[in-house]
Amino acid sequence: MENNECLFCKIINGEIPCTKVYENEYVLAFKDISPVTPVHVLVIPKVHISNINELDMKNDMYIVQIFKAIKEVARICEVFDTGYRVVSNCGKDAGQTINHLHFHLLGGENLGEKII
Repeated sequence: MENNECLFCKIINGEIPCTKVYENEYVLAFKDISPVTPVHVLVIPKVHISNINELDMKNDMYIVQIFKAIKEVARICEVFDTGYRVVSNCGKDAGQTINHLHFHLLGGENLGEKII
């Protein structure tokens, strides 16, 4: 299931370059082009799922794979031990600007009360 108009689907298909951090058969993780923290990586499923509301029994395996990947990305980016934040926006009012399920892994500094 792919959306030919979707920016992240184009990245997955290699039509748009990215700075890849991690990849397996289910998930792609790459550096955000506008980072808000020293470590800012996007983790996305390799199938088009618009947001959390579209998760169901047919695609729920991707959420498990995403969280396994997040743990590995945290190790790769050296924030596994110091701490990191994981954020996913769902819908326009939450600030979701790309309609493809994605998780922001944020770290590399003390995030404290910082809202991102």
